[in-house]
Amino acid sequence: MITFNSIPGLRRPAANPNHHLWNNHGTWFLHYTVHPTPFTKDRIRRTLGTKDLAEARQRRDRFFAQLARSAPAASGCDRRDQVAA
Repeated sequence: MITFNSIPGLRRPAANPNHHLWNNHGTWFLHYTVHPTPFTKDRIRRTLGTKDLAEARQRRDRFFAQLARSAPAASGCDRRDQVAA
């Protein structure tokens, strides 16, 4: 049986330093997609609680770093195979 983990996409194109960031009326939000099963996906949006873009980037990077550390590794496959943006 294949186990799928609910891990958000960890890719961030170098050409777009604001990938996963969304400005909603002056407040920066983080948005990403998780795939809890092979057939479903959930779009997650959460506030970063700042109006400063540089701070929003730092908070996004800390969030994804923490998430990557806490995500269970799937046996027999590379973590990059499990995630999608």
